Amino acid sequence: MSLWKLRLTMYSTLALIIGATTLVLLLLLRASGLALGLGPLIAIVAAFNLVQWLIAPYVIEGVYRVREADPVRYGWLHEIVSELSERSGIKKPKVMIADVPIPNAFAYGSPLTGSRVAVTTGLLSTLSRDEVEAVLGHELGHLAHRDVAVMMAVSLLPAVLYYVGYALLYAPSRRDEEGGGAAALGLLMLLASFVLNFFVLGLSRLREYYADRHSAMIVERGARKLQLALAKIVDATSRLAARGLSMSRYSSFKALLIADPTRAVSDAHYVSGHMRGYALVERLKRRRLTLLDQVEELFSTHPNIVKRLRALDEVAAELGQA
Repeated sequence: MSLWKLRLTMYSTLALIIGATTLVLLLLLRASGLALGLGPLIAIVAAFNLVQWLIAPYVIEGVYRVREADPVRYGWLHEIVSELSERSGIKKPKVMIADVPIPNAFAYGSPLTGSRVAVTTGLLSTLSRDEVEAVLGHELGHLAHRDVAVMMAVSLLPAVLYYVGYALLYAPSRRDEEGGGAAALGLLMLLASFVLNFFVLGLSRLREYYADRHSAMIVERGARKLQLALAKIVDATSRLAARGLSMSRYSSFKALLIADPTRAVSDAHYVSGHMRGYALVERLKRRRLTLLDQVEELFSTHPNIVKRLRALDEVAAELGQA
């Protein structure tokens, strides 16, 4: 997908989410006087999500056992982040290490903590320096595009519809017919929230493609390096899962991660155990996507690895990195 098509699709999806949410709320206000008293509830939901965003970095660091990267021991890591931050046109984020065995990385932050980028110990033991650089390019892309704030704001809209709908569904009423009308409106809003969540997930997947492209643009031969990094992440994660390591314990904030660890086993299902390097990338790219793959992707925050690797092929050709 070309850059302008990717941006157009993202902006269109964002406009659809905001527009649909606004339309449903306006219809609700016009259809029922009950909705006029829901302002405080909407304010509470918005405030709750805002507080959640502000304190999320502290929760993330507790869940993933994150510490600041020592500037001496991890001087090379600081060097990479400094250089890529300059190329991205952003202030250097704080560099962190997550004591997690699965290979992964994530960018996060809030106005209280500032921007941070973290790599896991598993990633550092799995990838080469060039591949780590490509992964960091992707994560800095999220920071440059303000994806954490964008996705928080967009996710708030279906949440508002859900809680307002839930309140209407069980709202006490003096008259049976009024109660029935409130319940009907509540069901409508719950349905709208469910549908909008699919668009939010779709926007999340588009932002991943956008961050992949960012890495390809700021890292030398970034598209190819990121392809190899993603393939090795999937392969290594699936091997850890096969040895009995539970992936669910690391999925609390999987939307932040560069790759969804819970999908690694199925993503690597068709990869031969002896494959390494670009043979692994090519085997994954040639995998035929099934209907089940397509359905599972609808419920995922990340694109299917096959589509993602193929998209990086297009980016590589576009940037002359083939």
